[in-house]
Formats: sequence, C-alpha cells, structure tokens
Amino acid sequence: MFYILKIKGTKIIPDFIQIRDEKMTLRAYFRASQIAKGLEKNNLKEHTKDLIRIIEDLPFGKIYKYTPKNG
Repeated sequence: MFYILKIKGTKIIPDFIQIRDEKMTLRAYFRASQIAKGLEKNNLKEHTKDLIRIIEDLPFGKIYKYTPKNG
C-alpha cells in the first residue's frame, strides 16, 4: 500500500510527487513533469501504468491511498 501526494510548486520550485509507504516513510520523491522516470528510479516500475493514471488525475494537495492489485 502506498500514499500518493501531489504538491503544487511555486515560481522557483516545480510541482512534485511524494510516494510514501503504509508507515508514511518516504519511498519516492520526483517532479510531477517526470512521472515515468521518477517511478523507474525509485523501483516502482511495475506500478507505472496505474500510478501515472492516478497522479495525472489527482488534484494538488490531496492524498490518495493506493493498494496494488498484485500486492
């Protein structure tokens, strides 16, 4: 299970994504403009299709609880 957070950036800081585990430990942190690359670098490649869809639809400032279908 993961928690996905989508945070709106500022003029200087870009929009970014945080993915945290069930204990809220940070698992991944990357720019919202580089979702696929961020997932791959953080060993979440097997969830890429689902996570890209979720992240693109997720409004800024919200937390989404994601439970992988195979996990």
